[in-house]
Amino acid sequence: MNPVALITGASRGIGRAITLELGGIGYDLVINFVSNQEAAVQTRNDAVQRAAQNGKTIRAEICQADISRGEDRARLVDFTREKFKRLGLLVNNAGIAPAVRADILEASESSFDQLMAVNLKGPYFLTQLAAKWMIAQRQQDAKLQPKIVTINSISAYTASVNRGDYCISKAGLAMMTKLFAARLAEHGITVYEIRPGVVATDMTTPVKEKYDRLIAEGLTPIKRWGQPEDVAKAVVAIALDLLPFSTGEVINVDGGFHLAIL
Repeated sequence: MNPVALITGASRGIGRAITLELGGIGYDLVINFVSNQEAAVQTRNDAVQRAAQNGKTIRAEICQADISRGEDRARLVDFTREKFKRLGLLVNNAGIAPAVRADILEASESSFDQLMAVNLKGPYFLTQLAAKWMIAQRQQDAKLQPKIVTINSISAYTASVNRGDYCISKAGLAMMTKLFAARLAEHGITVYEIRPGVVATDMTTPVKEKYDRLIAEGLTPIKRWGQPEDVAKAVVAIALDLLPFSTGEVINVDGGFHLAIL
């Protein structure tokens, strides 16, 4: 029986890459999307094909849900339970950038509320739901090793004054990882945060020119853009239980951006 992963925001970008890599190592998949069903279907088909290329047979299902909404979070977990009866890995990947990059002296309350709902409240309460189910599964089978991974950002600690709402939501996710890691360790559930740097996705396309220049000027010791696959490989390491004595850990996938260098 294959392990099961639920990936939020899985139809494109980093979420899609994570989905394909997990399919490739034999995970059954719940592929969450909000609006782009066509992309979600394509990701599902590609994940099944990737698994087949690696000699594995998997099941992959898509589920529309907006994680900022409580009823949608409940439906997403219920969908996973109905389709697979189990959950071994939750990947909190879904997130949004502000519609307008506004100076914090001018930024709107509506933008703040939207960013917090999707980027922080959604993962917080989805993790709560998943964790309760994982605890119940462990009570039935103590050999299970459930895992929770949150895809965060270097914005958790890097101040960008023209998108303060985004930075604060990401700083909150960093504490969320610590809280759930501390709470769930006694239940045999490990919790991790992956912190990507400048990664080539739809979200960073509008600032490509800026970051091309900054990377060339030495923004990161590894002088290239990150790719969604770089993040996905870190998730795979966790999924394969290669970090069995770690929890609450931050895994930087940022080309060395976090290093303070003289």
